[in-house]
Amino acid sequence: MRKYWLHTVAFALFVTVSFCYAQAEEKKMATQASTDIKNKFIGTWRLVKAEAQRPNGEFVPYRYTAGSVGYIMYDTTGHMGVHLMQPSRPKFASGDLDKGTPEEIKAAFDGYGAYFGTYEIHEAEGFVIHHVEGSLFPNNVGSDQKRFFEFVDDFLILKPPPRPQGGEQVAPRITWQRVR
Repeated sequence: MRKYWLHTVAFALFVTVSFCYAQAEEKKMATQASTDIKNKFIGTWRLVKAEAQRPNGEFVPYRYTAGSVGYIMYDTTGHMGVHLMQPSRPKFASGDLDKGTPEEIKAAFDGYGAYFGTYEIHEAEGFVIHHVEGSLFPNNVGSDQKRFFEFVDDFLILKPPPRPQGGEQVAPRITWQRVR
């Protein structure tokens, strides 16, 4: 009877230690996976294309970003910034930043988009939140911009929530390529 009891205790101890080891390994792997995702974001990405999927499945250029150039950057301290620009923006006739006409200022504003702040990755849900601290568009300051993400080779695809464009709801998709 005593021998049976010792075997039972030894087996229970073995199962407990194995379970604890498995949990520790699972936690270590989850931490490693989170680090891997964060490391995938870190760096500078060049705009490849910005498109929006219409309800009928067709892809069309996304807002003012058609033909734009730009970069998005994520750093190791949890900060990010993004700049998008229409290369065809007209220059100010005066050549002086302070002497633009209302039309020139509007064209400059309409042809540029930028914001910066911190970011937070929600890996399990597949999205990143940009916490906007500063923006060319004042209404975005203090907002949280949610972007679903997908990595394909050297490309980062960010998908903002659906929004109105041209009188219909579209699903934006912005593709960035890692700068090497």
